[in-house]
Amino acid sequence: MFIEDEELRALYRDASREHLDKLENGVLHLEKHPDDASQLQELLREAHSLKGDSRMLGVQDAETLMHQIEELLIAVEKGEQTVSAEFFDRIYKGLDALKKVAHEAVTNEPSGVNTLHVLAQLMGVDDVPESFVDEPAISENTGADIFDFDEEQDLILSEPDESASEQPFVAAGLDLSMLDPELAAELSGIAPKNSNSHTQPVSKAESPEPPSLPTEPEKPEESYQIDTVRVAAPKLDQLMTQASELAVTKLRIARRMDDMTEILNLWEVWSRGNTEQRTALDTLAQQVDPDLLAPLQKSHQQHEHHLDLLGDLLQQLRSTASADTARLETVSNELESGILKLRMLPLSSVFNLFPRLVRDLSKEQGKEIDFVIEGGDTLADKRILEEMKAPLTHLIRNAIDHGIESLGDRLAADKPSQATLRLRGYQMGSSICIELVDDGRGLDLGKIKRTAIRRGLHSEAELERMSMEQIQSLIFEPGFSTRTTVTELSGRGVGLDVVRANVERLKGSIQVTSTPEQGCTFRFILGTNLNTTYALIVTVAQTSYAIPVESVNTMIRIQRQDIFTIDGSPTITFQDSPLSLAWLSDLLELPTASAGSSSSATHLPCVVLKVGSEQLGLLVDDLLEQQDIVLKPQSKLLKRIRNITGATILGNGEICMVLNPQDLIRSVGGNAILPAARMEITKPKVLLVEDSIPIRTQVSRILKGAGYDVTAAVDGLDGFEKLSLDTFDAVVSDIEMPNLTGLELTSRIRQQDEYEELPIVLVSTLAKDEDRRRGADAGASAYISKGDFDQTLLLDTLRRLI
Repeated sequence: MFIEDEELRALYRDASREHLDKLENGVLHLEKHPDDASQLQELLREAHSLKGDSRMLGVQDAETLMHQIEELLIAVEKGEQTVSAEFFDRIYKGLDALKKVAHEAVTNEPSGVNTLHVLAQLMGVDDVPESFVDEPAISENTGADIFDFDEEQDLILSEPDESASEQPFVAAGLDLSMLDPELAAELSGIAPKNSNSHTQPVSKAESPEPPSLPTEPEKPEESYQIDTVRVAAPKLDQLMTQASELAVTKLRIARRMDDMTEILNLWEVWSRGNTEQRTALDTLAQQVDPDLLAPLQKSHQQHEHHLDLLGDLLQQLRSTASADTARLETVSNELESGILKLRMLPLSSVFNLFPRLVRDLSKEQGKEIDFVIEGGDTLADKRILEEMKAPLTHLIRNAIDHGIESLGDRLAADKPSQATLRLRGYQMGSSICIELVDDGRGLDLGKIKRTAIRRGLHSEAELERMSMEQIQSLIFEPGFSTRTTVTELSGRGVGLDVVRANVERLKGSIQVTSTPEQGCTFRFILGTNLNTTYALIVTVAQTSYAIPVESVNTMIRIQRQDIFTIDGSPTITFQDSPLSLAWLSDLLELPTASAGSSSSATHLPCVVLKVGSEQLGLLVDDLLEQQDIVLKPQSKLLKRIRNITGATILGNGEICMVLNPQDLIRSVGGNAILPAARMEITKPKVLLVEDSIPIRTQVSRILKGAGYDVTAAVDGLDGFEKLSLDTFDAVVSDIEMPNLTGLELTSRIRQQDEYEELPIVLVSTLAKDEDRRRGADAGASAYISKGDFDQTLLLDTLRRLI
């Protein structure tokens, strides 16, 4: 993989060269002095650092090879692997391959390294056949069967061994969890050199004759036919995008039909005028000499003939264009529907990932949980399945950790000892609904209110005016958590606002309902088509904006005298209940020329938005039309803009912003529109402790780009010294570092009373449960694995903890 960023590419070039040189020299030294434990520790540190650099920058082949070399060295450290000349030969081959892979990452020149082949050699397999890693050869014999192996390859025969395990062989020291599942499956079946297996290669000449099989009568040769074709998912995505663009093109062509109708209307007016002129000429011919009017009458007849021809052509053109437009609409709809069906997968594809998770977590928590899956055969777009895995995982963890009581608490509350956690999916109109239901303790409204006040999200007076649904929805606010520490099971520095953000990216909504001591239900409502959406086009300040129709309850016109004020907010009575109003121009912070106070209209257009149980009356300048639009996502440089979910191009070629109804409703809640004085916020200060230059540079960029003031330290000791010289809002630290490790740094920080509440986030390639427990024991607030590193996860963790 080529590193695109020029600065990071240069840093990786220098860092990888330094690490590889130290590794090679260290292996040479260890070969001569195999009992040198300090040298072995130095090798492990260098291997760990290079693996972390490669993982962070996406050089996957280097990460995989380095991980296997590290596992072999760990096996030596534990006494599970004896060192020999053959062992060091394998290490050298791995280092040689690593040099080529690192060179490819910084030059984009093909390395020629076959990762599977090198891994097999590191396992101790000599003379790995090339056919092991190549695509299966297809026989060229007409009418012959197609085999999955190369006919030139020697056969492998095995003597039966009843005492041998039926499990496939896995070489010592190989961590298959690091590999692709198909790659791991292939590697698990390779026997290493000097294996105790009875398997022996037998040449073709020595192979025994196969038993004779009864002959069958010859059958007529069947035609060769391929029934299925594998298509990469990105190609389907691209086709879906093109089909969606075709839908907009269809709309624009329909507009041309309107233009043609106007031309025909003009022709009809022209024809009527021509008829009147002919009548006038006929009247005039009775009063004057006909010879004098003959040229004029002839010219008029030619003009009338041409006008009739034009009318016939226009009628024919409209009829043909109308038929073509109808045909285009049919074909484009069928094409879009067909591609959409190709992308549809059953919800069970993602639901079936969770039973093992629930089993392991319930066992770890000492809770009995009956996990029930319903509606797994409901079809949904593959992107929905991809995007919903993380939110569902997070909510399931929360349900087991927060919602479901311990066995003793359930028995004390006269509940069954076995809790029920239900995950179900179903179709609701044109939407997909996914529900997660537990019969636990439910949400604690009192604790939610206290947390909202403590974090400054709402005042006590504001909370008193909120409905139960609004208070329950506060758990999705950024930085909201009723827990003061991050647990190993749930949270982990990530709040439920991330769950809501994922759902909103799918143009969906999330609702929560809870009954104290009876349970809680999370409901996701997701659209089926993620590329196009039906939108209402409105105008504000002479600019068009699109509102997704699924969030529009109705459209009404209201009179000014019907508006009254409740707690300072404009309100009307809608369906016998008060409905808050807001000018869209105010929410978008547009010039006030079109605001309600300056508008002279007596009847105001109003769009009633509804998201979940919340409603808002949105006042606009005008309501234009409803149409299908292709939603263009925002640039990664503008990842999150309040009140805006993306953009589209209308049929007339105008660029139109697509509004985010959830944001608009939250804006009226008082969390979005802030006075300028409140927007001037001091940047939070973060101490970044990382010994790897490439990773330090990249993470520093991420934090600075998110608005943090970053101070970098090269190791744990340097970090502790800089911590004493300044005041920081959080510490982000690696673990494996010289002088002072991240765990030692965390423990030393926690020993100081003034740093007892200081958030500390550990980011490391060490991703095992025991590593996470060591981090928690040292006093870390959150633990993030570099293997699952995502800048959003790091930023959300900091936002929650600071």
